[in-house]
Amino acid sequence: MKSPRRLAREAALQILYAYDAVATPPTGAALAADLERHFKHFDIKTPAREFCAELVSGTLRRRPELDQEIEKLAQNWTVSRMPLIDRNLLRLSINELLHFSDTPPSVIIDEAVELAKEFGTAETPAFVNGILDNLRKQYRPNDPVKPT
Repeated sequence: MKSPRRLAREAALQILYAYDAVATPPTGAALAADLERHFKHFDIKTPAREFCAELVSGTLRRRPELDQEIEKLAQNWTVSRMPLIDRNLLRLSINELLHFSDTPPSVIIDEAVELAKEFGTAETPAFVNGILDNLRKQYRPNDPVKPT
């Protein structure tokens, strides 16, 4: 059984993926209403809802900053050339790494790799892991990382 946080990350990825296809994602009350519809449709329970909403709203709000970070770390890649899943998973995970200090980096990276395995291509897990680990070394070098 998936944990509430895992379900929240999965739902956030699905929502961000859908919003990536539209020119202007909703904000404010429209975003809240859209999230509520998504939660009901996919039967997302209360413990995961708040975390998911924080992930989505923060990622959308910081998208330009997150995209710049991705392009610095992803050599020879632009965000626009990346598959939708890859870029949204990176946005989501980088937002969490940089702005949710209560979650250990190893957990964020492990969750991102698991989502990459589930939703991405065969190359997505290694690509995502490499970028997120480089970011962790840059911004959170003293946080413990579990051995692999």
